[in-house]
Parts: sequence; structure tokens; C-alpha cells
Amino acid sequence: MKFVLEVGMGETGWDGNAAKELGRILRYWGGNLDHYDLKPGDESVVYDSKYREVGRWSITSE
Repeated sequence: MKFVLEVGMGETGWDGNAAKELGRILRYWGGNLDHYDLKPGDESVVYDSKYREVGRWSITSE
């Protein structure tokens, strides 16, 4: 299995705050993973701090 996370940072990387925003996304979505079985086919949309859809994570069979 493989865990895949894809996050679009826009044209400016959140106006130069990419490290802060990516850190927040990783903390939030990492902490939220225990609500999933984490089996192939599981996935969710990923949102930034302004609740804009910026990507998704998924579990693939490889």
C-alpha cells in the first residue's frame, strides 16, 4: 500500500508562508487519520487554513 498526499501551493506558496501552511496541513490531517481504516480506496480532500480545497490524500494498493 501507499499513502499519497498532494497539495497545491498556488502561484505564491501561500504568499511566502508555505512552511507554516504545510506544517498546519500536515498536523491537522495527520491527526485526523485515525478516523479512517487506511485501506486502499480511502481518501479525503485537503483544505488550507482558509478552508480552500488545495489537494487530497489517498491510500492506493501501490
